[in-house]
Amino acid sequence: MNILKLVIKNITRRRGRFIFTLLGITIGMAAFVALLSLGGNMRAEVTRQAHAMGASLIVTPKNWCAYDQISILTGNALPESLQLEVYEAVAAIEGITAVPYLTQKTAVQNNPVTVTGILPAEMKEFMSWEVAKGDYFSSVDERAIVLGYGIAERFELDLKDSIRIQGEEFPIKAILAQTGSNDDVSIFLPLAVVQEVFEVEGYISYIAAQVADLSKLEFYEAAIIEVANVSVTSDRQLLSAVLSMLGSVNMTLQLIAGVALIAAAFGIINTMMTAIYERRREIGILRAIGAKGSSIFKIFVLESGLYGLLGGLLGVVLGLAVSALVAPLIAESSFNDLLKGAQIEVSLDPGIIALSIIFALVISVASGLYPAWKASRLTPVEAISYE
Repeated sequence: MNILKLVIKNITRRRGRFIFTLLGITIGMAAFVALLSLGGNMRAEVTRQAHAMGASLIVTPKNWCAYDQISILTGNALPESLQLEVYEAVAAIEGITAVPYLTQKTAVQNNPVTVTGILPAEMKEFMSWEVAKGDYFSSVDERAIVLGYGIAERFELDLKDSIRIQGEEFPIKAILAQTGSNDDVSIFLPLAVVQEVFEVEGYISYIAAQVADLSKLEFYEAAIIEVANVSVTSDRQLLSAVLSMLGSVNMTLQLIAGVALIAAAFGIINTMMTAIYERRREIGILRAIGAKGSSIFKIFVLESGLYGLLGGLLGVVLGLAVSALVAPLIAESSFNDLLKGAQIEVSLDPGIIALSIIFALVISVASGLYPAWKASRLTPVEAISYE
């Protein structure tokens, strides 16, 4: 008896039922794979953006909550909460290189964009910026704009253009080379100009600092706190907070996908139980000609396992395709501050592919155990006499 041939014939006997049962496991696995793939790539992108900040320590007001600190990484506008004197005190500490940020909001073509006030020379050296077009700021109070690469590309802006901020037109003087960080989606003006235009003279939003010796990070944290009544967060702590939040969201979505897989598993159970009642006479004949209960058990387990194998393979293909389509939409979404401007790429991770197929196979086999046991318990007499 060719068991494999018999299994294939049995599951394809009712084509409609076969297709719908297969679709259940395929869609469940596709959702699982898509979320797993996107989650892994988003974590990698957030980590890359955090490293691109170039800061070892972030100095913020004490009253800022976790959301405010996360907004530093996302490049969102933040309130002017620190006096400029705090920056001067931090920058004066030996072994620390610091730069101030003052972030505000404006609009370009009716789309919200972050305006960042900086000390031109200090920021260029701190971030190792390169200019792709035009000339960088020539003074600390020049009333002109240096544009991030992503902003210029998205809104098709060039050196001949200007941007209106708080009712004043500012010409674009330079466009930065692509950095891969949130600098690509920001508008930069000298700090003094932003303070004047937004009427927040003498204030900044936060401070980014690099330390000469990373092994003395706690020493520098204590030194900063000593000279100013502020909160100091390391880049690792900031990254950990963002990844924790992202992980919670991703886990929730995966649990939703898991519910779809459980529903698919019950679909397989229902299909297999129905098949038992339809094929009682066939089972009885197999038992009458010498087939053992273990052979019947094996046939039904293989049938359910085949659903898992086919559904897993199709689910992986469909899930990766969905990921590739959805990833650009996530990065471009106006509601997505965490990854705005990011280039989320979907990679063919062999680990995810193998894990997904094995997972689908295990769920399907587990779903077929009870129906297979039920079928193997039928005696030749009761099977053949079934009407």
